Amino acid sequence: MKKTILSIAVIAGLIFTSCSSNDDNPIVPSSSFELDADNFQGDIEDGEVTLSASETYILTGPLVVKSGAELFIPAGTTIKTDPNGASTSMYIAVERGAKIYIDGQANNPVVMTSGKATQSESDWGGLIICGDAPVNTGSNGDSEVGNLAYGGDNEIDDSGRINYLRIEYTGSKFSATKEFNGVSFFGVGSGTQVSNIFAYESGDDGIEFFGGTVNASNLAIVNAYDDSLDFADGYSGTITNVYISGISKAGIEGSNNGDNDVATPMTNAKLINVSIVKGDDAKFVASEQAINFKEGGGMQTYTNLFVSGIDTFAKLDEGSGATARIEAGEFMVNGIAFVTENNLTTDYVASENGAGNGADMPDWANEIE
Repeated sequence: MKKTILSIAVIAGLIFTSCSSNDDNPIVPSSSFELDADNFQGDIEDGEVTLSASETYILTGPLVVKSGAELFIPAGTTIKTDPNGASTSMYIAVERGAKIYIDGQANNPVVMTSGKATQSESDWGGLIICGDAPVNTGSNGDSEVGNLAYGGDNEIDDSGRINYLRIEYTGSKFSATKEFNGVSFFGVGSGTQVSNIFAYESGDDGIEFFGGTVNASNLAIVNAYDDSLDFADGYSGTITNVYISGISKAGIEGSNNGDNDVATPMTNAKLINVSIVKGDDAKFVASEQAINFKEGGGMQTYTNLFVSGIDTFAKLDEGSGATARIEAGEFMVNGIAFVTENNLTTDYVASENGAGNGADMPDWANEIE
């Protein structure tokens, strides 16, 4: 009997202590950001914000993850824009020093899309990520949209992770020189993980890298109304498995620097397993060819590159910087140094299968779609 009374006393004491402890240490939210699924916008200034796949989030304005804060988006989450919102005011941006974790899964991606009943390219901005890695336009540049600082000297800078993201109907425009892309990487470092992105119906470029050192894999870009894939400003990295279809201007535009075509660090892009398919619709004319070797070009190497529907292989910058890169054999295509006089697709593309299935969409892209 004494043992029973003692046990009850101990349990009561534990309960009292537990309650007292909770009173002394109340649960504190992990971020001061007020998450409202029906009004998803504002600045995440601190801590961690985690979305729920059971909710559909309505993007009503700019959502900016500020330096030091983190945003987590689990598989199956959908973010839609306000159908009545201004197209240029709705975008998601990650500041230098902040992180985003997009954790989709095969056949269960994170989806960012237009909320309009009739969806179209340029319905909203897109996703912008800024990092602290080198660019050849100078540190502390301002992103083309969002006015966010980017660039630095940390090659291994970490802005988080993107895996299995479908992003649609992006690319709204302020002007002819100030436009959103589907996904824009500004000075993003190699510590960032980027894989399995499907960019669909972008009013400007599908995916663009402004400098930085981030590597990427499994990028599908379908129906872009400027260039499909773009890299510039000293981008240095490897992009593996790229499927491009529906090309308005260039399948891939690769540049060094628009103001100084021999600026350093020089663009040094390696692309492996690439399919570039013009598309059957008459509006996709590939006016700047499969590759637009632009603004000095930098160093570009393509391995297992497949091209369909485009006769002239490259549009060439005629400046001295680009000429020097070509003469030095730094524009390599399927093991062959590009030669200006031989500028037909048939001179460089033989039996390659590109991203996996030649002109057809590869299996890995279907998992994101």
